[in-house]
Amino acid sequence: MEGGLRSMSAPSILVDFKTNEQWHAALDSIEAAVIVIDPYEDRILQFNDAALRLTGMRGYGLGGMAPSRLFPDQLPAFTGLSLECLHTGSAWSTSLAIAVKEGEPKPVELYLSTYSEGDRKRIVMTFFDLRLVKMRRAETEVLQFYRNRQAPVREIDDVFRQLERGNQLILHAAGEGIYGVDAEGLTTFLNPAAERMLGWRAEELIGQAAHGIFHHSHEDGTGYAIKACPIYAAFRDGLVHRVTDEVFWRRDGSCFPVEYTSTPIQEKGKLLGAVVVFRDVSEQRKGQQDLLNALDEVERLRHRLELENAYLQEELSEDYAHREIVGNSQAVKHVLRQIELVAPSNASVLITGESGTGKELIARAIHDASPRRNRPLIRVNCASIPRELFESEFFGHAKGAFTGAVSERVGRFELADGGTIFLDEIGELPPEHQSKLLRILQEQQFERVGETRTRDVDVRVIAATNRDLQAEVQQKVFREDLYFRLNVFPIELPPLRERLEDIPLLASLFLKRASSRLNKPGLQISLGDAERLQGYHWPGNIRELENVIERAVITATDGRLRLHVPVTISIPAEPEVETDLLEPAPSRKILTEADRLDMERAALEEALRTCKGRVSGPNGAAKLMGVKPTTLYSRLQRYGINAKAFKL
Repeated sequence: MEGGLRSMSAPSILVDFKTNEQWHAALDSIEAAVIVIDPYEDRILQFNDAALRLTGMRGYGLGGMAPSRLFPDQLPAFTGLSLECLHTGSAWSTSLAIAVKEGEPKPVELYLSTYSEGDRKRIVMTFFDLRLVKMRRAETEVLQFYRNRQAPVREIDDVFRQLERGNQLILHAAGEGIYGVDAEGLTTFLNPAAERMLGWRAEELIGQAAHGIFHHSHEDGTGYAIKACPIYAAFRDGLVHRVTDEVFWRRDGSCFPVEYTSTPIQEKGKLLGAVVVFRDVSEQRKGQQDLLNALDEVERLRHRLELENAYLQEELSEDYAHREIVGNSQAVKHVLRQIELVAPSNASVLITGESGTGKELIARAIHDASPRRNRPLIRVNCASIPRELFESEFFGHAKGAFTGAVSERVGRFELADGGTIFLDEIGELPPEHQSKLLRILQEQQFERVGETRTRDVDVRVIAATNRDLQAEVQQKVFREDLYFRLNVFPIELPPLRERLEDIPLLASLFLKRASSRLNKPGLQISLGDAERLQGYHWPGNIRELENVIERAVITATDGRLRLHVPVTISIPAEPEVETDLLEPAPSRKILTEADRLDMERAALEEALRTCKGRVSGPNGAAKLMGVKPTTLYSRLQRYGINAKAFKL
């Protein structure tokens, strides 16, 4: 027989009734729910009103059900119990839950017995609501407890009644929650503030174990053992316990942070219980969290400003403040008109042109003429970033994101938030990183390496390249969608050989700067010098011109400027002339693209030969030609030139 000894016996209904009316009257007179079934045909034969109240069903609904449907999720257990009853004449269980019309199945204490009708056995099922059964048992135990300890209990009750009665005004006026517990942990009183905070009425909690109702778990949901509860400790050790970091649970299942004090109650030296005063500290906790968030934001901004300041100091050290667009040629005027048109917008700009034509200068001019001028222009050389550090450089990383990430890093896009990012040499970006760049351009969102938090940025993008991106799109080297995203407003910069009339102005500007920096005043460019400069084809463009002028200032003696040529010059259809001076071109013939490429290849080889195969560094070919080492490496790769072949 399942469940052990029964604490309450089912009423007997197995008597001989002469009429059906007597049978129905007997069933309805029974307080417990009764259902009579035919176990062989799985059919309900009779039931009383208490069964309807227990299940919440109407008569035709319950009468039309199969008994097996009363326990849809526990059919094997119900079947086993029925077989036990048929075999032994009775069975009992407290582990089943009967189906009800609405809501979850209701746990019941179920008693089964049999009687015979002709040669067929019937089963009488008597149900008791298990919760009511437990309450009645608890009441019985409480009564027994009171009978055994009647005098001490009355004494404790009197103490708490006097305590509550004597402080009635305080209890009702207090904003804090106040309640009492006796030495058994049962609630003795509850003030209105506690009712409001907990969602329970006083009459629902009085006599109940407070800990099990609203102090049963920690904030993370783990159980809170009674032995560890400071409230109970107060009437065990007689000390006042103050707690600032726990939670109470409301009737609706939510919790809220509390601070409370548990003060023991003593009468004639005997600990009778405790009075607990608590308050909801949700607002204080929220205020503390808001303050912490604000401090984190201040620290983040401080760190970002430090990075921006360091970056801007680096920019200033590279003398950008002294650079300006110089020239009166139609080509320069056309570029200036384009800058005026696009600067006020947020459109992406793609600047193309040979190396040394001043693409970065144009990007800075666009930024300085835009509404973003008060935010930084962040420059990124795409060719100089190692592939494995691309995401960290562009998007930043969290501390510990990878080996060597000893602190968090703010990426270039985050530094440029509200301003402009200049992606120099965008054509050098590896294909595997182009999709990652496209995403941030499209969505203006990114995640740092090692983080899942998505960050929003507001960044304008200006890109530059000396490569033919359209051709690389056709060759599937550069993503077409990224190209169109960048090429919203294209600006093509002319090479210096197509703006010869600007050379005297540029040379004079470079001479003034170099003379001041090297402390060699009084140097001038003669008309002959200007003509010779205009007669050279300038494969390194403006940067090469600036280096030539600086070299001339360094080598100037007795106030005389000497213009030195950096490479051997090959003139098509003419004998090769090796000289150390810039001689005027014999004729102003038009060069084909093939001629220009041959000349550029010859210039690269001669520069490597002069520098003994060295590409970078102060004595390298890049410095000599006035281009960046990454640009020179790219050109050498394009022409298939091996720099090591020129080492002696």
